[in-house]
Amino acid sequence: MFLQIEDFFTPGEVKTLADLALQTKFIEGRRSNPHNVTKNNLINDPADPVGQRAGQIALAAFQRSEPARNFAFPRRIAIPQFGRYEVGMTYGPHIDSAFLPIDQMPLRSDVSCTMFINDPATYQGGELVVYLGTQEVRIKGRPGEAVFYPSTTLHQVAPVTAGQRLVMITFIESQIADPMQRELLYTLGEVKALEGLNMDWRNRTRLEYVVANLQRMWGT
Repeated sequence: MFLQIEDFFTPGEVKTLADLALQTKFIEGRRSNPHNVTKNNLINDPADPVGQRAGQIALAAFQRSEPARNFAFPRRIAIPQFGRYEVGMTYGPHIDSAFLPIDQMPLRSDVSCTMFINDPATYQGGELVVYLGTQEVRIKGRPGEAVFYPSTTLHQVAPVTAGQRLVMITFIESQIADPMQRELLYTLGEVKALEGLNMDWRNRTRLEYVVANLQRMWGT
């Protein structure tokens, strides 16, 4: 299961992030995952203060996004980074690393997120390709859009054949580690949000009872 949010960033934030991307220092993307031979892109230098500012803007967008929080049940979030793809660059089929070396406690990547910055009309190729069984879902989001999906999902970035692809990426450690349990809680939460006020108060309270106690049972 994955979630797309169209207006994750405001238009002003999109412009600011695009401007910051012109100022930040980029390094070879494989430095963050040197054992993945399919990775061929650029990321901002984690030590660069301009990139750090961009990361804080993206982090604030996540923290104010109720749909994102309801989907991911976040415990910890990696500071978002720019990802830039020039012509010929790609990120072949892969599953995201289980743990990221962040601070003293590695972050378990349960949910991955791609945030789109530049206009998809300005580049060719570069789709985020998510594999669902035998089907391929190709996503080329508009500026300000974000897509969330389990980090265990097989996916890739198709080769860029013209222009430049600019995104931000992050990884989330969820309070609910199991993706099926997380999906069930998200679905129950959506039912509660959409139908709760139409329910008899007794049934609404029962639903709240189930959701709260499943979170207690499944939370890590």
